Amino acid sequence: MVATADLYDERGEELASLPLQLRDLGGVTEFSGPVRTVKCFEDNALVKAVCATPGEGAVLVVDGGGSLRSALMGDLIAASAVEHGWAGAIIHGAIRDSVAIGNLGFGVKALGTNPRKSAKAGAGVTDQPVEIGGVVFRPGAMVWADEDGVLVER
Repeated sequence: MVATADLYDERGEELASLPLQLRDLGGVTEFSGPVRTVKCFEDNALVKAVCATPGEGAVLVVDGGGSLRSALMGDLIAASAVEHGWAGAIIHGAIRDSVAIGNLGFGVKALGTNPRKSAKAGAGVTDQPVEIGGVVFRPGAMVWADEDGVLVER
């Protein structure tokens, strides 16, 4: 994969740079793929459902509203994502089971961690554009993530 800094040098304003300082919590720190989205708040049922579908190398972008009160992904959901061919997840919220997730061949960037489970009601939407940190992530757009940050096609 091309480093995000080099990619930005090549493509410039064709790409949006996520200004949030997310933590690398997965076992892979460099990942890319087409965007798929979930928008939910303190409820990870849709995250679990989407990660159990064929990922085909996609990156799941989860707009959790920035809440750190409960985790939107744990080791079982992350393992399911790996099994189903997802490249990684970018989560505007928290995860749990960070040590186990760090041992998976899966990229995860999130705001932080919290051991508390989230609700399971299924509230939210999938495959709609989401805005995080002033950057719009549209389903199907390419996203690149590494130790320097996250870039997405405008």
